[in-house]
Amino acid sequence: MEGVKVSLDAYTLIELNDFHTDYSIPFNDMTDGGVLIASYSVTNELDEDIYYMPDFYLSFTGADKHYNNYRNLLPLEEQLPGKLTPDTDYLVEAGQTVSGYYTYPFGEDVLATVLDLGTVSIDVPAPFAKADDFGSEFGSKGNFALSLSAAGAERVEANQAFYNDKVTADNMGNKEMIKEQTEIGESEQLGDVTVTFEGYQFTEFTPTEVEAPRFENFTNGIVLLTAKFELDNQSSDAIRLTSMSSKLTVNDGTQYILSENMLLNYSYSELISAGNSGELLQIFVLDQEQYEKIWKDKAFEIEVGPIINEDAEDISKGHKALFEL
Repeated sequence: MEGVKVSLDAYTLIELNDFHTDYSIPFNDMTDGGVLIASYSVTNELDEDIYYMPDFYLSFTGADKHYNNYRNLLPLEEQLPGKLTPDTDYLVEAGQTVSGYYTYPFGEDVLATVLDLGTVSIDVPAPFAKADDFGSEFGSKGNFALSLSAAGAERVEANQAFYNDKVTADNMGNKEMIKEQTEIGESEQLGDVTVTFEGYQFTEFTPTEVEAPRFENFTNGIVLLTAKFELDNQSSDAIRLTSMSSKLTVNDGTQYILSENMLLNYSYSELISAGNSGELLQIFVLDQEQYEKIWKDKAFEIEVGPIINEDAEDISKGHKALFEL
């Protein structure tokens, strides 16, 4: 992340049975379950100090909450949140590496769920250039996909072929590649922002049983189109990724579909700051029958924009970039 590296060095999932009730609260008041122990490192490769809050939240398909480190399962001095603390302003000095453990406890019901799914997802936050200044965040946030079974390992490996939208990151179902094109490199200028169309992927998508209700209107199958753009932001404003939108025109211009931001893996605070470049993904949900019988051999166009800053203002004066697939 622009000179700051976060690594997942190792992890292990341990089953626990019949433990003391003193420890039952983080396990949903159960005395059987498991704990995922992860080892993380934060390395500052810059020549100046940075500040890093180690909030590595864990999630999985169907989870009713995000799981975070539970401080009472390991000695605090061995935990990463015990080393990067409010008392030190989360300081990572220039050239320094800080390593430590993280624990994610699961009750036996949740343990059964994650073992059945085979994968979990870990959010990786971005660093800050100044202490206690959330506006000084830099670099892009990331994601680790952890396999917890043989099937999960296969799924994690297979998902590496796909753009990291929320469908992929949260393992919401099975993707199969239909068509992709990479290294397109076509650019348009929207004010002081250069929008470059990098590539796209059409995938056949089958949601998991947990996620299926979200797609219940698609009775004829689902095709996802995920498009990848690079935004070179030379304006004086930060761009808020969750506020960006796009429109896909299909069937030689006679129909259109709006992008689905709920299927993108961006948080509200995720920005491309002034003077920096960053990735923008956009995703569209298509009816598979219409795609196969009508749309796939006709023109597709994606209209991106306008550019929206962190105050929800249009900084490209209504102009939009248009790209043909």
